[in-house]
Amino acid sequence: MSDAARAADAAPRPVTGPRVARLARQLEAARDAAARDALTEAFWEEATRTGTPLVEALDDAPGHRAVTFLWRGHRATRQVLLMATGIGDPDRRAGTLLRHLPGTDVWYLGYRLRADHRGSYRLVADISPGPAPVDPALLQRRLAALTAHGGADPLNPCRLPVRRRAVESSVFALPEAPPQPWAGRRADVRRGAVERHTVAGRSPGEEREVWTYLPPEGADRPGDGRPVPVPVPGPLPVLVLCDGGMWFGRLGFQDTLDALIADGALPPLVVLSPDGEGGEGAEDGEAAGSRRRDPGGREAYTAFLADELLPWARARWPLTADADRTVVSGQGPGGTTALYAALTRPERFGRVLVQSPSPDGRPDGEERAPGEADRMPDGGSRLLDSGDRTTAGEGRTADGDQATAGGDRIFGPVVHLALGLHDGAAWAEHGEALVPALRARGYRVVRTVHNGGRDHACWQGLLADALVETFR
Repeated sequence: MSDAARAADAAPRPVTGPRVARLARQLEAARDAAARDALTEAFWEEATRTGTPLVEALDDAPGHRAVTFLWRGHRATRQVLLMATGIGDPDRRAGTLLRHLPGTDVWYLGYRLRADHRGSYRLVADISPGPAPVDPALLQRRLAALTAHGGADPLNPCRLPVRRRAVESSVFALPEAPPQPWAGRRADVRRGAVERHTVAGRSPGEEREVWTYLPPEGADRPGDGRPVPVPVPGPLPVLVLCDGGMWFGRLGFQDTLDALIADGALPPLVVLSPDGEGGEGAEDGEAAGSRRRDPGGREAYTAFLADELLPWARARWPLTADADRTVVSGQGPGGTTALYAALTRPERFGRVLVQSPSPDGRPDGEERAPGEADRMPDGGSRLLDSGDRTTAGEGRTADGDQATAGGDRIFGPVVHLALGLHDGAAWAEHGEALVPALRARGYRVVRTVHNGGRDHACWQGLLADALVETFR
């Protein structure tokens, strides 16, 4: 199946799920209001017991499921908005408004989704006085303002932190979604140590906050609970992971690393994780501008990673100097940063793990500043030009590796590129353009496509899988 066919097969399609359809029929046949109330209460009891969204089989589409998002409203509820990664158009938010089942407190919205879908979502009810605007432009404005108040689904216990806000998203994974066996904290594994450091840059007064992870073999905790170094065998591999404020400050990615190492799926390694660029790592209540640097793939940030951060860490811990065991990784805008760093500094970073890189390296909606010529316009061609290490006369093997006459891969990073079917049109076009462009310049590209979007619900599993593949 081609990529276009896979995307079409995975595209969300509106559907009324069997349980909601059955409730509607039962309500129509009910004798009186008391019977209707009893049916509605029984519906909510079942939804509370099974959890939401409702996931149901479809007789005419065995590879898909009917997924129904629910909200229990009250008299003041005017409308309910679904904000789900990869579902609906943010420029036409009315398309993801839940429908009201007349005479009940049931609000619902169903989609046919392919059975390997994973994603996160939030819900918000509009309880503003008066009816909702009829004019589409005014309605869009009302709904856009509502998004700031979205939160987790009360009937879904699976949660995911939201950046810079004291709310959570809800997560759902359909039955055929790739497993994430290392997600979450396990009680039976030894713990690594997570610390936060301030690392000076080249310029006077320049400093960056960096989260560090030491594996259980490289950290111990005496009675006072402080992590202290203990001997470890040999130099440790290194992962430089963009956006430490999210990965370690919010998501608790150290639990995944602990589980991977305990299972032998990953060797003991050290992670260096600077806070997000462009204020993305800021905590709630902190002004993003107080930490704004150069967002995206900028030479100054790459120089910090390669020439300041790595030497700083190697002076403290027994880390490898082997580029092939030094990995840089990022997601979205951080993915563009990581790719830029790997392509321009291959003597430092031999592998790069990228999920859903942004088309130009800036967060969604951010305007390009004058003179930002070293970001990734035109599908990344400028970035690739700056990182082009291909030499003439070399062929390419069947799996996309650039090879010399002797069969060795040329000098340059291996790119692990994960793309989502619901990343969005511009992001998908950019990601797909990167693959042949990178291979044409001699880089080996390991490409995967998942049924999800630009979402940490997907990225945390994809990053774990890429690390296992990298250090196999």
